[in-house]
Amino acid sequence: MTGAQAMPPGIDVSRETHARLERYADILLRWNQKINLVSPHDLPHLWSRHMADSLQLAELIPPGGVSLVDMGSGGGFPGLVIACATDACVTLIESDQRKAAFLREAARVAGVQVTVCAQRLEKADVQPAQVVTARALAPLPLLLEWGSRFLRPDGFCLFLKGRSAEEELTTARAGWHMATTRIPSRTNADGVILELSDIRRVRDHNNE
Repeated sequence: MTGAQAMPPGIDVSRETHARLERYADILLRWNQKINLVSPHDLPHLWSRHMADSLQLAELIPPGGVSLVDMGSGGGFPGLVIACATDACVTLIESDQRKAAFLREAARVAGVQVTVCAQRLEKADVQPAQVVTARALAPLPLLLEWGSRFLRPDGFCLFLKGRSAEEELTTARAGWHMATTRIPSRTNADGVILELSDIRRVRDHNNE
């Protein structure tokens, strides 16, 4: 199996972006034999699931070189895909040292500039960004706890969620105020992209 694949229906990228993604996919497949970047069961769906999921977020990133922090980047989804597909200034936070080494090498091979922060999210020291992203990382209340540290006041978060999205939103609202936009996933009938802005702790909101 090689990284060369056609984009799934409904996902359009430039020839240059597709070439970068192919180089990234090729090195991911090689490294995946040594460290667990993607489950072996998911490898046949690398493009239709992982790449396409991440590219949906890339479509929502404003142009102009905005700053972006991707939490728990793992094998590079969605942060490294976004770096391949946009002009965003991307910081990838990944505490696993081997995965962080992979991200640096994959970015080099793909031909994109990223910053890799190999620290735990609770301790990561990065500048607040205009966009914060995450995929398959943690329940929403915990994502907000982490993400609020990395988000500028005028920024927004993009979180890929599954069928538990509404339940997680209900739980999160007990501790957080946020403006919410739901964008249906084109790759998962049960999936949704949560675009969250104006994020503040409830106690801060009530004390204004």
